This record gives sequence, C-alpha cells and structure tokens, in this order.
Amino acid sequence: MSLLQSSPRSIAVVGAGAIGGLIAARLWRAHRDVQINVLARGAHLQAMRRDGLTIVEGPDDATRYTAHVNTADNAADLGVQDIVFVCLKGQALVQAAATLAPLVGPRTHIVSAMNGVPWWFLHAFGGEYANGRLESVDPDGVVSAALPPAQTSGCVVHLSSAIAGPGVIRKGNGNGLILGAASPQMAARADEARALLAQAGFDVQASEHIQHDIWAKLWGNMTMNPISALTRSTADVILDDPRTLALVAAVMAEARGIGEALGIHLAMTIEERNAITRKLGAFKTSMLQDVEAGRSLEVEALLGAPDELARRTGIAAPSLGMLYGLARQLDANLEAARQANASR
Repeated sequence: MSLLQSSPRSIAVVGAGAIGGLIAARLWRAHRDVQINVLARGAHLQAMRRDGLTIVEGPDDATRYTAHVNTADNAADLGVQDIVFVCLKGQALVQAAATLAPLVGPRTHIVSAMNGVPWWFLHAFGGEYANGRLESVDPDGVVSAALPPAQTSGCVVHLSSAIAGPGVIRKGNGNGLILGAASPQMAARADEARALLAQAGFDVQASEHIQHDIWAKLWGNMTMNPISALTRSTADVILDDPRTLALVAAVMAEARGIGEALGIHLAMTIEERNAITRKLGAFKTSMLQDVEAGRSLEVEALLGAPDELARRTGIAAPSLGMLYGLARQLDANLEAARQANASR
C-alpha cells in the first residue's frame, strides 16, 4: 500500500539508465497505485515501450521481473508530477533542463540522484556562501530555472547497476541510498520519498545534512574517476603506483579543506577512504567506461564545481585545478572525435 496521501499520484524518473531505471522499476513493483513515468530516449525507450523495463538481480541473476512503466520522450506529455527523480549525468541535465519544466509545479518534490555536486548544493547551506549558484553545474541558472532548489532533496547512491541492453538493467553490488532534504522546508517530503524507496526494497538512510554525504562520496569519485579516464588504468593500479597515489592524496587534501570552509568535516582519513576503494579491486570507474564508449564525461559535477568552490572559498587547490584542466581537455577531445565521426 502506498504512503502517498491522495490518488492519483504520479512520479517521474528522468533518465532511466542504470540507476534511474532500477528506481523506476522497483517503485512500479511496490506501488501499483502510483503512476510511474519514465522520461527516456533512443533504443532504451523503444525497448521499454515494446517489452517493458526488465530488471535482473541477485546471485546468478536469480531474480528477474519486468516493470510496465509509462514512458515518454517529452516532459510536456507527462505534465506536473508529485515527485521527480532526476537521474541524469550532470552534463546531460544542463542540456535537458529547460525541457523538464513541464514536470514541475509549486508542490513538486525534486529528488536528485546524481554523481558529484548538484545544481542546488549551496541552497540553504555553506554559511556565508549559502544560496549561491554554481556556474559550473548551473550555467546561467538554466537548471535552477526549471528545477527550483527550494523544492529539492538529494539522494546519494551506494549501489552498482548497469544497462545490460536496451530495456534491461542488471543490478550489481550494494543496495544503499542516503536521502535528505536540501533545506528544512522539504524535510517532510524527504521523509515521504524515503518511505517510498524503502518499500520498494532499497536500504534507505536519512540524512540531516545531505551536502555532507554528497561531499563524502565525491571525495573518492573526484580522483579515481578522472585519473582512470586519463590513464585507462583500473583503481587498483592507480592506488598501487606511488606517483598517482600522491596525486590522489593531494587532491583529497585540497577537497578536505574546501569542505571545511563550507562546514563539512569528513570523519575518515585519506588513507582510510582509499582503503575502502582498494577493497573494490581492479574495477573500471564510470568515467573510464564513458571514455571507452566515447561518451561525454562528468567533468563539471566531479571537478568543475569543487574547483569553483575552491576559488569562492579562497582555498588553494592547484592539484585539483590541474586534474580539472586535464579532464576538460580529454572531454573536449572526445567531443571532437564524436563530431568528426558524425560528419563522415
């Protein structure tokens, strides 16, 4: 039985990729009295329209089910939603933001489940830096105009998942989500979203300071992702090489200082955080997978926003700046290659 108070209710998932698709399918399975809408495109959308959205999970892929969610490629066809889960990568969100405005009314709750620093990060947070806009992830305010920060919560994802093929998602390890409101005014809506996700089978934790949890996850992602993309090395190789390990540690030390300037105090040491990464073994980061597939990279959310925050808070971050510059060049070269291939 759904915890939503009135009927009908509708939830939209924007970006039905590995994480968004899993969220949509599990919500559909747990809350049959709620309209679950998915905004997607391309072959993935066509497969979902034809066959539904199939989830494969568990040991030896023992669990398999198909969710018959409502699909669309135009937000205007769905209209105003009660909850919108934003599961796009940061660069895709900037491009799509203006088209998402039809999903959002004055009572819509927006939940971002994205890597890196989101567009609303400084809303009601950061002391003297509170309520500022980050140009790196919200250029000219295009995202905030469509998705108001005052209506948001953040969701930190601690699970792995992958698109196994059009319309098929294979869940990997982990099952955790951390969800908290961006401001006290959204606390009750965050409670509602946590309850819905818990009923859908996720291990959901509440966060009183979701920006802290976002920064804690970023602390590892902002080094492993771009360094692996630049070197084509798996995480274990990066950590085993004393020179790349030194770069990892330098960037993390700078990020700790930036966080402290914003009021974020990380509980573990750099060595303890890297030990967690080391336990994952020889894995390919998401950014390395994007490089190999020729896709655009999450440069701004993982590096651009921290670099902008360093400049805003006056924290010296030369190693972060260097890594950001290299990753931007890599992304630009990948874009040039895509354009060249498209013109042939």
